Amino acid sequence: MPAFNPAAFVEIIALIGLVIILAALASGGIERLGIPAVAVFLGLGTLLGPHGLGLLDFGLGSGALAAIATLSLVLVLFTDALSVNLTQLRAHLRLTAIVLGPGTLFSAALTALAAWKLLGLEPAAAAILGAALASTDPVMMRGLLRLAEVPAAARFALRIESGLNDVVTLPIVLVGIAVLGAQGTSAMAETVKVLSSVFLLGPLAGVVVGFVAVRAMVVARGWMGMRRDYESLYVLGIAFSAYAAAEALHASGFMAAFAAGLTISMTDVELCDCFHDYGEATAEMLLLLSFIAFGTSLVWTGLTVLNGSTLLVAAVALLGRPLVLWLFLPRKGLDGTARHLIVWFGPRALSSFLLVLLPVFAGIPGSERLFPVTALVVLISVAGHGAMLAWATHGLVRSREPDETPPGTPGRLPGTDLVAHPELITFEELDALRGSGVPWRLLDVRSERSYEGSPLIGTGAIRISPDRAVESAAALALPREAWLVAYCA
Repeated sequence: MPAFNPAAFVEIIALIGLVIILAALASGGIERLGIPAVAVFLGLGTLLGPHGLGLLDFGLGSGALAAIATLSLVLVLFTDALSVNLTQLRAHLRLTAIVLGPGTLFSAALTALAAWKLLGLEPAAAAILGAALASTDPVMMRGLLRLAEVPAAARFALRIESGLNDVVTLPIVLVGIAVLGAQGTSAMAETVKVLSSVFLLGPLAGVVVGFVAVRAMVVARGWMGMRRDYESLYVLGIAFSAYAAAEALHASGFMAAFAAGLTISMTDVELCDCFHDYGEATAEMLLLLSFIAFGTSLVWTGLTVLNGSTLLVAAVALLGRPLVLWLFLPRKGLDGTARHLIVWFGPRALSSFLLVLLPVFAGIPGSERLFPVTALVVLISVAGHGAMLAWATHGLVRSREPDETPPGTPGRLPGTDLVAHPELITFEELDALRGSGVPWRLLDVRSERSYEGSPLIGTGAIRISPDRAVESAAALALPREAWLVAYCA
């Protein structure tokens, strides 16, 4: 057992603290400017890494990197499955089938074929690379999906693709690992074993853990009650328990985490917002931490393999998906802007890294060769899709709004043209609303401790308890057609 390294432990703790602080401070600016958080934290990793201040460096064999990547993938799979809306899924079943079927599998096959022919990889290794590069990144996707002007069909398709295509590509990666790791005649037996682990034991363990955990929560609520803060922590316990239970059975913990989240989303149990929000916030923190770890030096290994062959593979990986979706997406019944967004916005970043690292963590000889190619594709994608995100944020999609729903149109809230981002209003925009004559209410949603410990309160503010927001709003009969501007500090 390796000796405890206090210095390395302090570095990790400091890095976690830095990620949380910077992510919080920069969140508003990043969203307003349309800069991908991925690019910001990769840049921060570079600044801290050997090419910058030389404070941090993570190699492919780093135990800390393995832990961060594993925890990230577990929580991403769990929270993505947890957020699946079955009603929307049924309403957009054809769209879901296209983005998760041809959109994911055909683009993975095209990249694998290119890698096999151009890079001379073994078929199983090429399949792993193709699957990893077919996975679109949920973190880069969030900036676009938060724009209110994005058509509903595009928002659903991109969210469901980034949330669920990992579960489509993960089995390909795991089977590829089994084939590469098997010796001689045992390859078939090992593949069958892995398939049962991926499609049977892993999901079964996740279903059992998810079902038992949510039933226990219902019983605890009815018997003694359950504190809101502990209910928010409960989500982490379920995700990690599902992963551990499956791994103890020598099954796929990743598939178990996904199955546990999907099981909970399918149960008819009301979950508090904190259950979703805390899981997503923790997953995002780990993802940003991973971006810093990869940004120190690993992502730049993509430049070391820059040549004609790898550029062709990168082109296939990035353009294969748009080509497939352009061919398969329906032209009737789908808004033109929505279609273009679905086709062209498929960023690759952390999900690809996490998947391509699985054979490295499994100790498959030669699997390190796959990482630099993945890093090259990610670098190109962050630059290209990041520019596309900034373009969309600054008006590509929003420019449609005035023509379609001019001021005064029924169903359009007056004053919408005065606020750029309704989820994050500035003081200047609040003054503009106040002077425009549109109806609005100022809400004080500070915690009880902050509210009672401060003598300050906004002029005309209405007190709303954040723990009982719906009940408070209903009791006060807040107008439905007014701007509700909330502050918490």
